[in-house]
Amino acid sequence: MFYESTRGPAEPLGTAEVITAGIAPDGGLYVPRKLPELPWREWIGLDYGAVAAGVLRLFADDLPAESLAAAAAVYGDGRFGAAGPAPLVQAGPFGVLELWHGPTAAFKDMALQALPLLLSASARLTAAGREILILTATSGDTGKAALEGFRDVPGTRVCVFYPDGGVSAVQEKQMLTGGGANTFVIGVRGNFDVCQSAVKAAFTSESLRKSLAERQMLFSSANSINWGRLLPQIAYYVWAYLEAVRQGRAEAGAPVNAAVPTGNFGNILAAWYARRMGLPLGRLLCASNRNNILADFFRDGCYDTRREFYRTASPSMDILLSSNFERLLYEAGGRDGKKIRLWYAELRENGRFQVEEKVLAACRAVFTGGWTDEDACRAAIARVWRDWGYLLDPHTAVAWQMAESYRAESGDETYTIITSTASPFKFAPAVLNALTGAPPANDPWADLGALADRTGWTLPAALAGLKDKEERRDVLLAPDEIVGWIERKFA
Repeated sequence: MFYESTRGPAEPLGTAEVITAGIAPDGGLYVPRKLPELPWREWIGLDYGAVAAGVLRLFADDLPAESLAAAAAVYGDGRFGAAGPAPLVQAGPFGVLELWHGPTAAFKDMALQALPLLLSASARLTAAGREILILTATSGDTGKAALEGFRDVPGTRVCVFYPDGGVSAVQEKQMLTGGGANTFVIGVRGNFDVCQSAVKAAFTSESLRKSLAERQMLFSSANSINWGRLLPQIAYYVWAYLEAVRQGRAEAGAPVNAAVPTGNFGNILAAWYARRMGLPLGRLLCASNRNNILADFFRDGCYDTRREFYRTASPSMDILLSSNFERLLYEAGGRDGKKIRLWYAELRENGRFQVEEKVLAACRAVFTGGWTDEDACRAAIARVWRDWGYLLDPHTAVAWQMAESYRAESGDETYTIITSTASPFKFAPAVLNALTGAPPANDPWADLGALADRTGWTLPAALAGLKDKEERRDVLLAPDEIVGWIERKFA
């Protein structure tokens, strides 16, 4: 299996090399040169770990078999709780794929529990004994999942950068507690897009790379810009489809739609890869909140960041620069790296770019974009609880609302799986507000207990006692201070 950069040309690299590198030196993202065929019918009846192992083996053919087995084993060793890694729960007309039963109560655990093992195995083959410095920008959930997954992993140091004031109280508390000796948590003044752009600038800084190389260190990433983060996410769409078949919701080979709350585009892109490999997924419903840049793109083909940025009840989707969207555009644009470079140069210079009609048509052939405002999100949480006794977090509620709207507008009755990305307790103030109509309390920790009492749902172990844990934030930086801080700290 070989990979190339979306901004090529570049020498093709193997899986171990791209996982270690994280991002291409030219700022592009690595993509497989050719996708393998997915033998999903052969996996009917397998448990989640076996399905994940099968997906990993299709791509990581240069990693030792025992390393892949160890990465897949995380899904069966108890860290995902009694419910299993990804139960498919029926709620009214839809299946809800619960991806939040891991150690941080968010879907990022599904990849970030396996990635440290994949990265360690890759580094042993490619890094020549150098230490890996992992830089991760987070809109909320990736940060804690990365800190948890890489905590005290030998040969790694992990820096998590998050937008100060741009995550929920529970998300921030999770990141500021429970880190290891090799982890660093940095607040950044500004929104997630500013934070992410500054971290990508650090990745592509030749002087910083050179300084780190002199200290026998090299960069990698735990964001889904790293193919090693995206790869395990393909597995849960395969699993979800097989579960729908097992439960009798769909005939084997019949299409199943997926509605995905979308911010940085990695989650829904994993579904697209599974579909391209032969999994019978139908429409992919790309659900946005009020930061609806992707919904606008799927309407008119213009990616335009010149708009107001909104802070919403679904902060992990408060994103205008969706990094993984570049991978889709590369494929839809005929795998033309020159075209990608031109579009993203225009984005940097003018804040927008327009794709030609055939590129937009290729995207529309699979994706439907839509968005949900805050009132509709709250109404969806209340309605689903009232009608079906199922509790949605605000991100999942955005996807639910879009799935309902799409079905009503299109008449498409295809069985639909909604990707549930976080426990509702991670956003207890917003969920309580939706259920009761009362304004959120000033104490988000009291809201955790109040939500459990009101609904009878069990507070996840990852959040129990969180309020009283000791916090540690290493520093608060302006975006243009990030490169200098990394150099002083590590180089």
